[in-house]
Amino acid sequence: MGQAAEVSGVSNYAGTEEADPKKIRMVIGASSVGTVFEWYDFFIWGTLTASGILQRSFFPPGDEMLATLLAWATFAVGFAFRPLGAILFGYLGDRMGRKYTFLVTITLMGVATAGIGLIPSYATIGVAAPLLIILLRVAQGLALGGEYGGAAIYVAEHSPPGKAGFYTSFIQASVVGGFILSLAVVLMFKAMVSDADWTAWGWRMPFLFSILLLAVSLWMRLKLSESPVFKAMKEAGETTANPFKESFTYPGNLKRLFVAMFGIAAGLTVIWYTAMFSVLAFLSGPMRIDPTTAQLLAAAGALFGLVFYIATGAISDRIGRKKPIVIGYALTLLLLFPLFWLIGHAAGNGAGAPAGETFVPDAGSIALMMAAILGLMALSGLTYGSVAALLAEMFPPRIRYSSMSIPYHFGTGYFGGFLPLISAYVVAETGDPYSGLWYTWAVVAMALVVTVLWLPDRPSEELD
Repeated sequence: MGQAAEVSGVSNYAGTEEADPKKIRMVIGASSVGTVFEWYDFFIWGTLTASGILQRSFFPPGDEMLATLLAWATFAVGFAFRPLGAILFGYLGDRMGRKYTFLVTITLMGVATAGIGLIPSYATIGVAAPLLIILLRVAQGLALGGEYGGAAIYVAEHSPPGKAGFYTSFIQASVVGGFILSLAVVLMFKAMVSDADWTAWGWRMPFLFSILLLAVSLWMRLKLSESPVFKAMKEAGETTANPFKESFTYPGNLKRLFVAMFGIAAGLTVIWYTAMFSVLAFLSGPMRIDPTTAQLLAAAGALFGLVFYIATGAISDRIGRKKPIVIGYALTLLLLFPLFWLIGHAAGNGAGAPAGETFVPDAGSIALMMAAILGLMALSGLTYGSVAALLAEMFPPRIRYSSMSIPYHFGTGYFGGFLPLISAYVVAETGDPYSGLWYTWAVVAMALVVTVLWLPDRPSEELD
C-alpha cells in the first residue's frame, strides 16, 4: 500500500470486519469504562490537592502557599512524563497492537495510584514522602501517555463510516467521567468517616479504591479482540518497523504533528483544565466556599456538561471536525473572563465567610454558579468532543498510535498539565484571583490562529 493512499479517513481497511452493533457497543463500553478509571487514577491527586488535604500530608508544614505550589508541581510531574509514555506505548501500539498495549497502561496506572495511598506522610518519613510520590506520578504519566491514544484509536478503527465522531466522543466524555468519578469517590469516603479520620487517614481510601477499578477494567478489556485495522495491516505486512522515526519522516506528517500539538491539543487542554480544576480551586480557594459544596458544584457541572461532548462528536460527523473547534476557541476568548466573573459575583468574591472560614452559598448563588460552570463545559465540549476522531483521521494507520499520541500528550501534558501550577503562581504574585486566567486565554489565542490557518475541514485528505 502506498504512503499517499494511507491518509484517508480512520480506516483504510474498511470492510475487513462487519460492523456488528453488539460488538461495537462492547468496544465503546469497555474502552470508555477503562478510560474513566484511568483518568480517575490520574485526577484523584488534583481533586484532593484542590481540597487542600495532600499538601498537609506530603509536604513541609508552615507555609501553606508553598505547600500548595509543591502539590500542584507534583501534579504537573505526571503530565511532564506523558509524552515519554506516548513515545513508548505508541511504539508498542503500532508494532504489537492496540489491545494489549492499553492493557499494560491501565495496569501500570492502577498499581501506581494504589501505591500513592500507601506512602507514609511527611511527618513520618520526611522528604522521602514527596520523592516517592513523584516516582509514582511519573509512572502514572507514562501510563496515561499510552492510554488515551490506544482507547481513542481502538474505538475509531471499529467505527463504521460517518460515525467516528459520535462513537469516539464517548472516549472524550470518559475523560470528564474520570474527573466526576474522582469527586464522587472522594465525597463518598468523606461521608463514611469523621472529619478527623478523613484528615488523618481517610483521604487514602480513594487511592486504594483504584485496585477495585483496575480489576473491573482488566475483566472488561480482556474480552476485547484486536482492532480490525491493525489485524489487517499485520496480515498484509503493512506494520512499520519504527513508528517513532516514521512519524517524523512520513510525507506531510511534520505539519500534521505541528497542527495537532499547537492547534488542537494545547487549546483544548487549557480550556478543559480551566473548566474542571481551575473552577474547583477557584471556588474552594479565593471564593472560600465550603470544600464539599465546591466539589458538588464542580461534579454536577461536569456531569450535566457531558452532553456537550457527545453532541459535538455527533455534529462533527455532519459538519466536519474543524468548525466546532474554531467556534469553541473564539467563544472562549470572548467568554472566559465573564464566566469566572459571574462565578465570583455569585460567590460574593469570598465575602460570604469570615476571615479564615468557608461558607455555603444560597440557592440563587448556586444557580448562577452552575450556569457559569455549564457555560465553561460547553466551551470544553465544543473544542474536545470530536478530537479523538479528528486526530485518528489525521494520521496514517501504520503510525497512527505514535503520531496521534506524541503531539497530543506533549500539548496536553505541558500546556495543560502545568496550568494549575502556573495559574496558582500568577494569582499568588498578583493577588488577583482572576489573573491566572490570562494563561488560558493566551494559549487559546495561539491555538485559534494555528487551527484557522492550517487545519482544513478534511485534514485526513488535505494535510498530506
